Amino acid sequence: MAETHDLFVTRIYRADDIAPAKLNRELEAVAMSLSMDDVAGLRWCDKHGYPGYTSYASLNDLPWRFPEFERLVKLIDKHALAYAKQLHWDLRGMKPVCDSLWVNVMPEGGSHTSHIHPNSVISGTYYVAVPEGAGPIVYEDPRLGFHMAAPPRKKNAPEAFKSHVHFSPKVGTLMLWESWLRHEVPLNRAEGNRISVSFNYCLG
Repeated sequence: MAETHDLFVTRIYRADDIAPAKLNRELEAVAMSLSMDDVAGLRWCDKHGYPGYTSYASLNDLPWRFPEFERLVKLIDKHALAYAKQLHWDLRGMKPVCDSLWVNVMPEGGSHTSHIHPNSVISGTYYVAVPEGAGPIVYEDPRLGFHMAAPPRKKNAPEAFKSHVHFSPKVGTLMLWESWLRHEVPLNRAEGNRISVSFNYCLG
């Protein structure tokens, strides 16, 4: 008798509609204001060829500056803890703590190439504005570099067997993943800005 075992789980956490519509509108207004007024951030984006705007390299205290982000972090905290429990981590009295948080305003034609988030344990994105046709977030099989001569997967293979998995968010969607997982944002083909809030959690 033969049997197979599914091992080494890579778990992605998704929750929809985690924040009230009023908070989304407020976050969008702040994000658009920052995308016009954050001179240091705009300068960094221009220097590094980043399409649109991100506060990643300019503002590291958004929850302190704006109560809207402070409220968002409190909502995400609950989900980060639930996710950590699903991962069966031995937290040893600690809990996930938001270490950094930044805004992304991606216009039509923008994209974000494949990357990871070092020096953290949980990373994620909350979606504030998602125009129709906006690109998904794509996760890459972390074993991809070790596949060597393995044949490609069938196009209709189950999700767990795919080398790249796409998630299409909507306004109010929260995505969490372990920070070592490589991910990317393909070309935004939608008219209008795709606005998101990305963040990292460490244990504290």
